[in-house]
Amino acid sequence: QQPTQFINPETPGYVGFANLPNQVHRKSVKKGFEFTLMVVGESGLGKSTLINSLFLTDLYPERIIPGAAEKIERTVQIEASTVEIEERGVKLRLTVVDTPGYGDAINCRDCFKTIISYIDEQFERYLHDESGLNRRHIVDNRVHCCFYFISPFGHGLKPLDVAFMKAIHNKVNIVPVIAKADTLTLKERERLKKRILDEIEEHNIKIYHLPDAESDEDEDFKEQTRLLKASIPFSVVGSNQLIEAKGKKVRGRLYPWGVVEVENPEHNDFLKLRTMLITHMQDLQEVTQDLHYENFRSERLKRGGRKVENEDMNKDQILLEKEAELRRMQEMIARMQAQMQLQMQGGDGDGAVHGHHV
Repeated sequence: QQPTQFINPETPGYVGFANLPNQVHRKSVKKGFEFTLMVVGESGLGKSTLINSLFLTDLYPERIIPGAAEKIERTVQIEASTVEIEERGVKLRLTVVDTPGYGDAINCRDCFKTIISYIDEQFERYLHDESGLNRRHIVDNRVHCCFYFISPFGHGLKPLDVAFMKAIHNKVNIVPVIAKADTLTLKERERLKKRILDEIEEHNIKIYHLPDAESDEDEDFKEQTRLLKASIPFSVVGSNQLIEAKGKKVRGRLYPWGVVEVENPEHNDFLKLRTMLITHMQDLQEVTQDLHYENFRSERLKRGGRKVENEDMNKDQILLEKEAELRRMQEMIARMQAQMQLQMQGGDGDGAVHGHHV
């Protein structure tokens, strides 16, 4: 039997490594993708509704909303919900980290410490897994993006918004979002957007900046990127209800004066926000890996792998602590010596008494 002849799969004159991207694509699709999105903002800004609208899934089926009395003493909690989404054979493991209780308490001074420690814990876990023996199946739970919800009822950013964003902007990619945009007219919306951007610049807050489109990209993608950049902060409306408008069913909100369509770019920036998240998901992950995680990792390695709770412990303070410890040790040795001398003296006296009795 004649052996089957091997045929060159490539055109003569080509080696064939131009096929490498297809191999990477196949492998990535087989492995699936992981993405962690954090949503932060005051209660009642429609965060859960928006997330459900974005991914067409119900992430919060059994949600209990606390009353006003409970909110007074309420602390910030971290609720992570993971859902596996599949679309045209591509799997996405999406984790949405919600922060109920943020901004609810009367005193909000420490309300974002829980959130910061959660972000750091995920970095810590990833560093530990990466340094371990089995690095084959590392689950990436690092927070890749944070949607920060800004209230439409104020005049720009509140002091809490500024303090929180400044506390996390070196740890995570912040995407500012104006919630419940249907409460504003188009002019008010534009005015609020400009005011927020001015305040972000004034306070030197680093938000996520979309990368410029490459020169070899098609014109449509370049225009899309330009429009997305011009829309930040995104003003959005979320809804899980289907409403009939102009003879077709759309997701939106019904008002006496008409219908607000969630996926209509003329009504709000919902579609732009979703497009930004989907088209830049890879970039958000790369920025997390190459910038935020690297900063955390180098900082930890500089400290020799020690986990220091208070970053501001300077050398003088460490020296003072060492000196105090040395003094304590010296005092302890002196006490022990005095005790031993007393015991020795007591022992001699006992011996004399015993000798007399004999």
